[in-house]
Amino acid sequence: MSISTVSRALNDHPLISLNTKKKVWALAREHNYPFRSHMAAAPVGAEGSIVVVTPHMQGRPLPLSHPFFLELLASIGEAARARDCDFTVSHTAPRDIDDLLTVMNSSRANGVIFLGQSMLHDGFNQLADANSNFVVWGAHLPGQKYRSVGSDNVLGGRRATLHLARLGRKAIAFVGSSDPEAMQRRQGYVEALEANGLDADPALDVRVDFGFESAERALGQLLARGRCPDAIFASSDLIALGAIRALRKANLSVPRDVSVVGYDDMLLARLSTPALTTIQQDTLEAGRRLVSQVMDPQAEQYLDYLPTHLIVRESCGA
Repeated sequence: MSISTVSRALNDHPLISLNTKKKVWALAREHNYPFRSHMAAAPVGAEGSIVVVTPHMQGRPLPLSHPFFLELLASIGEAARARDCDFTVSHTAPRDIDDLLTVMNSSRANGVIFLGQSMLHDGFNQLADANSNFVVWGAHLPGQKYRSVGSDNVLGGRRATLHLARLGRKAIAFVGSSDPEAMQRRQGYVEALEANGLDADPALDVRVDFGFESAERALGQLLARGRCPDAIFASSDLIALGAIRALRKANLSVPRDVSVVGYDDMLLARLSTPALTTIQQDTLEAGRRLVSQVMDPQAEQYLDYLPTHLIVRESCGA
């Protein structure tokens, strides 16, 4: 082979046949060839490659074991496989614009999917100005210049709370984190209370982080102060399950004493006891849309909203 053919094969050039690429890469490995950083990131033959970056939450990288993000990662993987595309989960968890620039400038992939926004909204806008190929999973925010995929959080929060109000619940608590998605869900919660003539009691506005244990601890403290809601809207299923654990420890029955509604519709929501009523985010569709926006950056879609659905199960009592 000519030097140019070998070079193109090593760089996974589309003009070189897959059979030739396999032969060249096998010989390169056999002879311990030092692959350079600009060479293809994906295994030979892939139609493309995607890097998935997870966020910092409450000052630390989001654990990869988080159930919702595991389901979302699986959906991204299935969507990438359907397009003969490989994906890699990055070890980085960006904190600021410099970290974002490092990710984009050092990546050899076709594009990057960022899961979650945290405090990086302005940084993503700067990346968008530089025409970087990336998409964000998360809330749609004012002044947004970058592409994103996410559910209608305000509508989802409103649907969950309206359902609890229709059940005759009066003291409805919001238990959630402080990230943009959760705050939009809280906005829907407040709007639904107002629509039903109910006051938003600050004592029933409980702030937690993303973890099961944090929700269990925070609600336990609320109950210990003698404040017992008759319903809870949680900003995620994991938080809802932590709240149910705290209620059980206080000898309160779900849903007889307290109705509970979560958000996400994770597999755990379907398997819990009682099965959790929740607002569904379709993670399979989310994966397809995220991969599509990265692999087809010229597509018209910009702010991509996933529909939300109330999934009624046992935890709300209706």
